[in-house]
Amino acid sequence: MAERSTAAVDVADNGGNEPLAAKADEATNDGTAQAEDTEGASPEQPENPKGQDGGRARSEAVPATPDVHSGHKLAGRYRLEECVTRLDGFSSWRAVDEKLRRAVGVHLLPANHPRARSVLAAARSSALLGDPRFVQVLDAVEEDDLVYVVHEWLPDATELTALLAAGPMDAHDAYQLVSQLSHAMAAAHREGLTHLRLTPGAVLRSSTGQYRIRGLAVNAALRGIASERPLRQDTEAIGALLYAALTKRWPYESDAYGLSGLPKGMGLIAPDQVRAGVHRGLSELAMRALANDGATASRQEPPCTTPDELAKAVAAMPRVLPPEPTFAAQPVYQQPGYQRTTYQQGTYGRPSTHPSSVPQPVLAAPPAPLQSRTGRVLKWSVSALLIAALGLGSWQLAETLLDRRKGSDDTGVTETTDDEKEPAPAPPKPLTIAEATEFMPDGSGIQPGDVPNAIDDDSSTAWVTHRYRGFPNFGNLPQRRQGSGIIVDLGKVQDVRAIDVDMYRSGQTTAVFAAGPNASSPSSSADFPQRIVEKKVAGKTLKEELEKPVRTRYVLIHITELPADGTGGYRGGIADISVLG
Repeated sequence: MAERSTAAVDVADNGGNEPLAAKADEATNDGTAQAEDTEGASPEQPENPKGQDGGRARSEAVPATPDVHSGHKLAGRYRLEECVTRLDGFSSWRAVDEKLRRAVGVHLLPANHPRARSVLAAARSSALLGDPRFVQVLDAVEEDDLVYVVHEWLPDATELTALLAAGPMDAHDAYQLVSQLSHAMAAAHREGLTHLRLTPGAVLRSSTGQYRIRGLAVNAALRGIASERPLRQDTEAIGALLYAALTKRWPYESDAYGLSGLPKGMGLIAPDQVRAGVHRGLSELAMRALANDGATASRQEPPCTTPDELAKAVAAMPRVLPPEPTFAAQPVYQQPGYQRTTYQQGTYGRPSTHPSSVPQPVLAAPPAPLQSRTGRVLKWSVSALLIAALGLGSWQLAETLLDRRKGSDDTGVTETTDDEKEPAPAPPKPLTIAEATEFMPDGSGIQPGDVPNAIDDDSSTAWVTHRYRGFPNFGNLPQRRQGSGIIVDLGKVQDVRAIDVDMYRSGQTTAVFAAGPNASSPSSSADFPQRIVEKKVAGKTLKEELEKPVRTRYVLIHITELPADGTGGYRGGIADISVLG
């Protein structure tokens, strides 16, 4: 893999430069595509239904697709199994990594292909991102006159194309789709990476409900796609996916990806005008992302022109809750041949009105009570003995209690019975978090716009730091000497009894502090004198229950050192915060 500078940086490695996809070689129009370069994809719809490839393209001669077949091995470990795409001089395969015994995907093209250098550069830059919201590039190699890119294969994930074919999504699923995609692409753009082919075939949903994006930078490089406005193009692509999720219609006049387009001549109309029952806020959000060529949002809100702006617009919306579960009434099952007793039927002592073919056993009559004189004497004798025993026991019990009380009066100590003990305290319950902000002791933020991801009760979203080079203490940068983290505001002073934090990655050196009860808008380390959790290297979760509650309104999760991310850098973050009281 290509090496990058080890100098510590506090911004994206490619920050400020032209996005990588924009620097790809311009190549032929891929309107003759036969299949998406994805595992198991169905035949691809006509290209460029509305700017999906919307970049510069020109015809150029490309060499023939490499003549390889199933069973061919690359680097002695990647065995090709099934070709899923053969297009424009390259092919895409489902393969097996025999060394690690797992399925992988492989893009393959000749080394003299005019886009080979661009594909290698795109793959290596995408691999360095290391964001789990994207399908990861595992290898990018030039060998034996071939260039190949190896990426993850997710057999348990479902392509968005298949999800949309089943019908429109409910509001909660559509909300999760636009939230996760916008945050993921905002993170990629901060690293200087764009997609430019964000179609339903490029989005997968795992069995846990997390969305994964595949082909970041690589898909565009394979097809020679470039764009003068890559951020706007990716944002509009997310808007189109949200529109399709709400309506099961493609938001342009042409049909694409198994979806019908809008009626010709009507232009772009809001999703809630296409289908009844569409969530109004999500409908307006889709229009803001698609606001282009004269289209405007229904409430005249400003258009979202970058994924970061779209992510902030999603965070500003009221959270869309999942639908309430419904439970079907269970039928009352009665086993054949089972007959309820007369007591169960409410006719105790009366014969049943339902004759039964099963003969009922005849019970013998109980013996007659003692009615003789001897029997009466015996009953009275037994009663007298019971009364005497009860009286004697009561007298002894009273005497014992009086002696015990006298002894406690003499010693000045009052005995406490089990019934008089104080009840055990109730288990801690989650407190409502009114707001969260990034901890910026030196006045410089890292990712303040992503802080809501850490309090959304969704571990698949997170506040994630930049990647730092050279040193785990945030690159040993002057503006990061005091580390970073998140401050949560409980809205009012409350008793904090426990803390439960899901970390973005294990291995982060973390401590938790609380501000004083009278604190107002704390921003420095000195404003948090109460320690809740001692500094330690946290695992995937950080949990602590306090012996004595702490009175506070503000809680600081303070990170001072980051773990290695496997690419020569250091990165961390927080996925979810829960404060209990």
